Amino acid sequence: MSGTQTLLDEIAGVGADPARGGYSRHVFDHAETQLREWFTERATGAGLEVETDRNGNLWAWWGTPGPDAVVTGSHLDSVPGGGAFDGPLGVASALAAVRALRERGVTPARPLAVVVFAEEEGGRFGVPCLGSRLLTGAIDPDKARRLRDPDGVTLAEAAAGAGLDPARLGPDPERLGRIGRFVELHVEQGRALADLDDAPIAVGSTVIAHGRWRFSFAGQGNHAGATLLADRRDPMLPAAAVVAAARRVAATVPQARATVGRLVPRPGGTNVIASTVDLWLDARVPGEGVHPMVAEIAEAARAAAEDEGCTVTVTEESSSGDVTFDPALRDELGALLGGVPELPTGAGHDAAILAGHVPSAMLYVRNPTGISHAPEEFAEAADVERGGAALRTVLERLCR
Repeated sequence: MSGTQTLLDEIAGVGADPARGGYSRHVFDHAETQLREWFTERATGAGLEVETDRNGNLWAWWGTPGPDAVVTGSHLDSVPGGGAFDGPLGVASALAAVRALRERGVTPARPLAVVVFAEEEGGRFGVPCLGSRLLTGAIDPDKARRLRDPDGVTLAEAAAGAGLDPARLGPDPERLGRIGRFVELHVEQGRALADLDDAPIAVGSTVIAHGRWRFSFAGQGNHAGATLLADRRDPMLPAAAVVAAARRVAATVPQARATVGRLVPRPGGTNVIASTVDLWLDARVPGEGVHPMVAEIAEAARAAAEDEGCTVTVTEESSSGDVTFDPALRDELGALLGGVPELPTGAGHDAAILAGHVPSAMLYVRNPTGISHAPEEFAEAADVERGGAALRTVLERLCR
């Protein structure tokens, strides 16, 4: 095993999505399980002891697990049709950094671990950062166990199929208490670094507040050809109104983002008026503006549903406030790396979940396309290795 790029090349064929392009790797599915096996093999080969916690997160330890550990890592799952770097870059960089430190004869003065968090993207069960939310108690375990994937499989059933005990899903204060500091390296999900001169690496400053809401519309399924327009109760119309309202309302809120990226009509026939439509709203606003914005969009949904003779239920599936990464750790990393830029982001990360409990930091690697959650996501091989070198420098310092 050599550098980060070599490790990424090893998994380049796992979970490739021929229909969407990019990669579809979801927690406990075949592709993500292959990546777990790859991680375990590579971590073991680097001399680390690998274990799976009660929530399906993987931990690879250098030294005896204990308090004040330095922890790094990211995730291996993806959004549907995602890019090659979101998640795996942080995991591969961590493995490469540990291997390089061991080869140089470095002996950490405190435990060091590489972690792979489960279901960071929420691509299967709908809740982002699920592994870190369960670890920290940020989601109710009973609610988590009842989560269902698009095929109707619950998280409890999927966890049991992966060899976990569903009854043990939930907060793990003992494990959380081992983490002294956490650093996550990630490809930048934007183009701020690409727009700067000679800035391949940055440290994270903040993550803006965000959440996901499900809008469930119910009407009357019927025949597309035999049902007059005046006789219809078509839930697709108020669902379409929400898509438009999300853009319209967000445009009035400074720095807001509102996105409908998934919409599921049932039964889904071309010549059938849908009986129900579910859609998911992703909303992000700095400060306290997320819930008021969503409330305005929900009011538009209710009005549109009433006009069409339909009903709507709005359910909050996840929500997180603004996160400011630990200032002392952020400044230490920035100085250690030569005064690299500080970046805010609208993208959520496991580090942002952990930040409410332990000192946490982010490192970003330049993405020249500025695109993420899509096949065009990219990082130059030279920048990939620069990111790995930066993480190695950070880990060596923090482990003294």
